[in-house]
Amino acid sequence: MEKSIDKQLGLISRGSVEVIQLDELKKKLERAIKENKPLVIKAGFDPTAPDIHLGHTVLLRKLKHFQQLGHKVIFLIGDATALVGDPSGQSLTRKTLTWDEVEKNAKTYEKQVSKILDTHSASSFERKHNSAWFSAKSFGFDQFVELAQKYTVARLLERDDFEKRLNENKPISFLELFYPLMQGYDSVMLKSDVEIGGSDQKFNMLVGRDLQQAYSQEAQVVLTMPILEGLDGINKMSKSLGNYIGINEPAKDMFGKVMSISDELMYKYYELLTDEDVAAIKADVQSGALHPKTAKVNLAKMIVTQYHSKAEADKQAEEFDRAFKDKGFPQDIPLQEIADANNGSILSVLAEGLKILSSRGEAKRKIQEGAVEVNGSKVSDINFRFETGKEYRVRVGKKFARLILKKS
Repeated sequence: MEKSIDKQLGLISRGSVEVIQLDELKKKLERAIKENKPLVIKAGFDPTAPDIHLGHTVLLRKLKHFQQLGHKVIFLIGDATALVGDPSGQSLTRKTLTWDEVEKNAKTYEKQVSKILDTHSASSFERKHNSAWFSAKSFGFDQFVELAQKYTVARLLERDDFEKRLNENKPISFLELFYPLMQGYDSVMLKSDVEIGGSDQKFNMLVGRDLQQAYSQEAQVVLTMPILEGLDGINKMSKSLGNYIGINEPAKDMFGKVMSISDELMYKYYELLTDEDVAAIKADVQSGALHPKTAKVNLAKMIVTQYHSKAEADKQAEEFDRAFKDKGFPQDIPLQEIADANNGSILSVLAEGLKILSSRGEAKRKIQEGAVEVNGSKVSDINFRFETGKEYRVRVGKKFARLILKKS
């Protein structure tokens, strides 16, 4: 276990929104180090849709940080709570899923989580299903009554989304009222020291603190993480909105989607999806030492490497670069093999080899005007030379050519 409290807090707090309560977390960490007893870290995932996307990995990566620090993480599959439906941020009652749908989705989660967490270490990882304690055998009417007595309706209705729906005369089902109690009861059953969740889960996780105390347990610390916006840069990443990047997607799709995000959103992805120094990357971009496109390519390569391989990431970067450079270049331009005139001089090739310009003088003028591109990049040097045996794509205004220079 990491012995430095400051180092632990630095990694734990990276990218977080809020820690409730920080002083309690420090005490828990101090005790864990002194007794050499890992903290129990909980994060719940309701399998309401198949496959995990990068939005889910924000929490999974934070669990990974706790693993690296020597603590035990519990990946909780909320198969029971998924049947109820989390009301967080919902303006209407959710559609109820069937048990078969939830079970099918849960299986995809179990397979994918190993791409991020060390799932082979019994001392640092445990997978749980909350249906284990919410089943008919385990959770009878007497347990329901006991749990219901621990919390008040008035307290539940303090939730912003519930209050808003009441004011708008929109229905709230009893099941939705019960959801925060179920999530809180998960913390009681797991005796969690820390619960991690999105900032929209804050109310539910605070209920967990209250219920633990009501059941004579030490209250968990609540660590909230930012909501990761999807490809549109506005809405929470969601499969239903189609703005997501799934961790099981083909490398090409994953790379292309990351490259499509805005430069501003890129920094948030860096912070929440990598361990890179975001401040240093921002400084390099602002100073001109690093081009924003290069920074985004680096980000896309990191993400593809994590969920596929470095070789696949390099391949996709090369293909993307090739496609980017060839953008707007017609696909039906024939390849010409021309003689090596004047050692591949661009002036000679344009005017005499390709004959797309009338003279070397016009070729020189076009280069100085910035109208000549070779392989997608503008040529500003009139002394540029083509190499023999290598294919080139040339563009001068609306004129295009593909060529290979042969030896004379």
